[in-house]
Amino acid sequence: MGQVKSNDSNWAENQARNTRQLAVWTGAWVATIAIAAFGPKLLWDYNPVLSVVAVLASLGVGFGMVRVNGHYLQGLDELQRRIFLEAAALTLGVGMVCGLAYELLDDIKLITFNPEISHLVVLMSLTFMGGMIAGQRKYQ
Repeated sequence: MGQVKSNDSNWAENQARNTRQLAVWTGAWVATIAIAAFGPKLLWDYNPVLSVVAVLASLGVGFGMVRVNGHYLQGLDELQRRIFLEAAALTLGVGMVCGLAYELLDDIKLITFNPEISHLVVLMSLTFMGGMIAGQRKYQ
């Protein structure tokens, strides 16, 4: 009986640690994106060397976040992993279909503004959150 409680405790501790690591890496990635986006105008007057360094740093931290996200996914139990993967699949599908349609609207002159990637990122974020919530409710 004590062994089961210990395993549950270790699993919960590992899950909490993986979640914290993912939050830290995600926050660091968002910060490097902000620096790369706003730094050239506000901090270093469009210096190309500093701008390239900022973009490369963002890429490096972003790939680190992807690696940590994979580790986080491996630490989930089977049901949590299924919910996550279903939400991720939904997000990929919605992102591809809506992203291409959005770009097509510009190509065939049905919208008067240029599509922005940030619009797609917001759509995909909301889709993923909705998929996670729907999955949690589905399997309650």
